[in-house]
Amino acid sequence: MKIAFVTPRYGAEVAGGAETGARRVAELLATRPGWAIETLTTCALDERTWADHYPPGETEVSGVRVRRFPIESGRHPQFDERSRALFADPEAITAATEAQWLSDQGPVAPALLDAVATSDADVLVFTPYLFDPTVRGLPSVASRAVLVPAAHDEAPIRLAMYRRVFADASGLVFHTEAEQRFVQEHFPVGHHPQTVIGLGCDPAPGEPGEARTRVGLGDRPYVLCLGRVDDGKGTGYLARFFAAYKERCPGPLALVLAGPVHDTPAPHPDIVVTGRVDEHTKWGLLRGAIALVVPSAHESFSIVLLEAWSAGIPVIVNGRCVPTREQCARSGGGLWYGRFATFAATLDRLVESPALRASLAAKGRDYVIARYQWGHVVDRYAAFLELISGQR
Repeated sequence: MKIAFVTPRYGAEVAGGAETGARRVAELLATRPGWAIETLTTCALDERTWADHYPPGETEVSGVRVRRFPIESGRHPQFDERSRALFADPEAITAATEAQWLSDQGPVAPALLDAVATSDADVLVFTPYLFDPTVRGLPSVASRAVLVPAAHDEAPIRLAMYRRVFADASGLVFHTEAEQRFVQEHFPVGHHPQTVIGLGCDPAPGEPGEARTRVGLGDRPYVLCLGRVDDGKGTGYLARFFAAYKERCPGPLALVLAGPVHDTPAPHPDIVVTGRVDEHTKWGLLRGAIALVVPSAHESFSIVLLEAWSAGIPVIVNGRCVPTREQCARSGGGLWYGRFATFAATLDRLVESPALRASLAAKGRDYVIARYQWGHVVDRYAAFLELISGQR
């Protein structure tokens, strides 16, 4: 069985959830006897520019053959402004303006599309739905294409061009039941072979004391937000909510924002912005935190929820994000907030009750063990890909 994964970027340094999930699935499938796995991708690392970072050509990453192709055009400098103008008047969007928006978003890599069209893989797995390699690459191999959309409620998914992407796929893999429901409500995919699988996580060593020292926390209690420090991920709102909370509740509690910094929040003595951290520091911070906060309203799945529960802490999520809220409700491992009042009340409850934190964390850990062990996840991926290949 030969499988090709098609992603806009690929590598251990990539912080994106969809790409990270695809990489781990590819690496684990590559260990199965009789399976050959390759990834077709660009030379980019940073999705904010899509500038070439890796050298073009073929390499091997953790047992996976990786073929990288150069970027012809990356993200347009005025992409954000053009997007706001485009979605402010949806009725004026034409096929031509959609195509221009897709090119402005990047990455555009014609050689990658050629490699997709001529691939001899039994099945090609595309993720996420949003970018040019999927939109223009998937239709060329529709009869053997599986889409892992990483879809959530956002303006671009309502563009007409994505109807073809979802319709052309021969199979669909979703991370959560909430994502599946959302896609079924917006696209005529009920007759497609599809499954809900999710992803796993990879706990690593990491001591809280060492992590505290590395980021300069001292002995302060803290809540942790992991991932890109990006207003699009909700970190700007989280920082403002936390600053308002500290005005009402002074004390040693800190907020730690750990991840690549795209949008720096306003300076605050109780908000620690670490930048990107290594795996040992990340897991040390997780194990030492009161809770993990996931402020994004636009997620199809959240690997960091699984990591928090595996590390033994509860989670707090943005109640506007149906998939992460549903993960908390199904697991019993976390709480969610809407406006500032519920954010403050939720934080109060967790800070004041070690017993509640322990109970939520234990339920979350049980949920991860039952549903998201990598062995089970990859077995289900393999069975679904065999199904799609057999249907051909």
